[in-house]
Amino acid sequence: MLQLLLSHLYFKKAMALEGKLETLLDLKSSPEKFLTLWKKQAYEVPNLTPTNIQGVHVLEGDWVTSGSIKVWNYTIDGKAEVFQEKIELDEEKNIVTLIGLEGDVFKIYKVYTVIWELTTKDQGSLAKLTLEYEKLNENVPVPDNYMDFWISVTKDIDEGISK
Repeated sequence: MLQLLLSHLYFKKAMALEGKLETLLDLKSSPEKFLTLWKKQAYEVPNLTPTNIQGVHVLEGDWVTSGSIKVWNYTIDGKAEVFQEKIELDEEKNIVTLIGLEGDVFKIYKVYTVIWELTTKDQGSLAKLTLEYEKLNENVPVPDNYMDFWISVTKDIDEGISK
């Protein structure tokens, strides 16, 4: 019940054009498994969440180096989009950060960053998922659909790596 509540409840903090969406997700996998996937096996993400992400390739760097740049092909709201990001990993603090650089999302947002902060529990982990954004103008909606997308991606990944 708590997982259901936490996974569908997220908090909004908006300041003019800048904002932040946050939620807590109860994961079965450990922080180490989650970080290892992003650090060494990000190429597996499309296999774990094929409905959301259809492909990924390295543009600069490699699959294992923090700061490498990857390009993702994904579907949101029934529409195919592309997202280029630089990944940063803080293994001491169990934080994965995807810093948006280019792509379809930047047609309406100036800043787009996805952050997972993982905390160990007796079984699994608790993930604080944050989507930081800055709208290009006041007419741009809060990216609730993108937050729902990342919640779905996180749950799919967790299910796949906790087996």
